[in-house]
Amino acid sequence: MVIPVHDVNPARRTPWVTYALILANVLVFLFTPGTAASVTGEGSLAQLCHLEAFLDQYAAVPQELLHHRMPALVPTGDTGVGPQGPGCVVGPPDYDKSPELSVLTAMFLHGGWLHLLGNMLFLWIFGNNVEDRLGHLPYLLFYGVCGYAATYGFALLDSDSGAPLIGASGAIAGVLGAYLVLYPRARVWVLVPFLIFLPLRLPAWIVLGFWFGLQAVYSSGGAVSEAGTVAYAAHVFGFVAGMLIAWPLRRGTPPPPEPRGLLFGRRARPGW
Repeated sequence: MVIPVHDVNPARRTPWVTYALILANVLVFLFTPGTAASVTGEGSLAQLCHLEAFLDQYAAVPQELLHHRMPALVPTGDTGVGPQGPGCVVGPPDYDKSPELSVLTAMFLHGGWLHLLGNMLFLWIFGNNVEDRLGHLPYLLFYGVCGYAATYGFALLDSDSGAPLIGASGAIAGVLGAYLVLYPRARVWVLVPFLIFLPLRLPAWIVLGFWFGLQAVYSSGGAVSEAGTVAYAAHVFGFVAGMLIAWPLRRGTPPPPEPRGLLFGRRARPGW
């Protein structure tokens, strides 16, 4: 997998919405119960139970989205000792949950710092130009629509699942799809792991096309990866939604500047 680090495509105006989304995601992550456990990997049982209860309340769950089938028992956030040893206590939910609203809240939740940083890196690199092309408020609406399309698309493939869905990946996949349609020839600096991290400057259609291809291949084996942690199908739905929304705008989009210098190596770096 290539790692994007910078695109040669300056924006005309400050991407305030992209900055605000990144800040909101970071703040929510820092104040999510059990965050310390996800960062250090050494969280206590109490922290993990608090996190499980928090996610059950605010994450999107496919069976709740499509069937409005709310569980009779949910984690309470407390710990206890049962026949199989210590664990998280479950009980009747003491809150009213809106499945439709949970899609929005889930878009700002992340399961770990790598999950968060990976999503924010892609949003930082590609979000500014899409926001520049759409405008601030339309871009915010676009971001939300792609997130909803990704979540409901995934839910349709696994409607009976009770596993929580979290993360901004679906909405950010929509941003990538829009970028591919609007700026396919923009150059993107990437790091390619080949013995060492080799810096290359590649067209966006190669970088994003390769990314989308991987998501499609992974999702073809099932809605979720073998580890059950990545909803690749949601990425596919979000990406396609972003492409379709941006398609009518492609002809009026000014082309990115033509980069100078070599396509790889240290001599090309001053041309960023």
